[in-house]
Amino acid sequence: GRLAHALEACERAIAIDPAMRPAILLRSELARATPERNNVEDLRARIARDPHASDTMFLSYALGKELHELGLFDEAFAAFARGATARRRSLRYDVAMDEDKMRRIAAAFGSASRPSPQEPAGRHIFIIGLPRSGTTLTERILGGLPDVRSNNETNNFSSALLRHAPAVGGDVFERAAKADFAAVAREYEELAGGDDHPGAIIEKLPFNYLYVGAILRAFPHTPIVWVRRDPVDSCFAMFRTLFGAAYPFSYDFNELARYYAAYDRLMRHWTALFGERLIRVDYERLVAEPGTVAPWLADRCGLPWRESALDISRNSSASLTASAAQVRGGIYTSSSGISRNYGKHLAPLKEKLIANGIALA
Repeated sequence: GRLAHALEACERAIAIDPAMRPAILLRSELARATPERNNVEDLRARIARDPHASDTMFLSYALGKELHELGLFDEAFAAFARGATARRRSLRYDVAMDEDKMRRIAAAFGSASRPSPQEPAGRHIFIIGLPRSGTTLTERILGGLPDVRSNNETNNFSSALLRHAPAVGGDVFERAAKADFAAVAREYEELAGGDDHPGAIIEKLPFNYLYVGAILRAFPHTPIVWVRRDPVDSCFAMFRTLFGAAYPFSYDFNELARYYAAYDRLMRHWTALFGERLIRVDYERLVAEPGTVAPWLADRCGLPWRESALDISRNSSASLTASAAQVRGGIYTSSSGISRNYGKHLAPLKEKLIANGIALA
């Protein structure tokens, strides 16, 4: 949370190596651009020197972020689009494989086990949803409650699941559905460090929406918090973010729309199977009414509420996500409806979402 010190470190790194593109992007992410203090001209000059360089994507996302904050939305979109195009060229990816994967998961986990009412409520809390949908904000609020620890984002559950799935007998999805779920639960408990912490433990990995069926077989009473955001805002938030190795579908509107539709189908499948065992949180309502939504969510997760949890800027635990700098500034509503600033530019995205069966408000 020491953003000023982090910014100074970025400036020193850039002074040592002016071509350190990740540090240049981080410099823009760490501070909000203002008319008095921004890096726009420096970024434009760097891009102009070599507009076709493979690492121009770092500069383009940095420029887009600052132009967005300055209200120059047409120029910001052009920068984001240039960065996304450069990033997409560097990837080998076929969205059809992800569409098929989610179809196979739904088929393999086509029924819901019924939890025994005698079993105790789970202390592991899973937070799922697409990236940039509010999962980090939700984690910071719940993580600010007494005796709650967040493990941030790990692959602990998928690792435990695959370790205890049969080695043969169908594809990986069929084998996962036949796993020894008691052993999966024991292994996950160990990987999550359950013996070291007696209270609740949060696992905030957006991609765990793929494992909802398996999670509820291993932990029938565990809270699964599903954070959902407006489809266009959600897709655009991903499009204007340069991720690491994950989320390769986020750099092209057609692939974004197809992936979002496949994700939506999978989440509707889980909702039909598990109903209220999935705790749905709408991002827009959470940021507009945190004093109402957050206590309700804590209660659904079996956690005692404290009003101080809403002051997420005081939560000093590390955040390793794309929202790491944003969550240091508290809860804000400025990202709700943000796509309205980009009307004509996002018309093709909206058309593709509708064509893929997504209803838009």
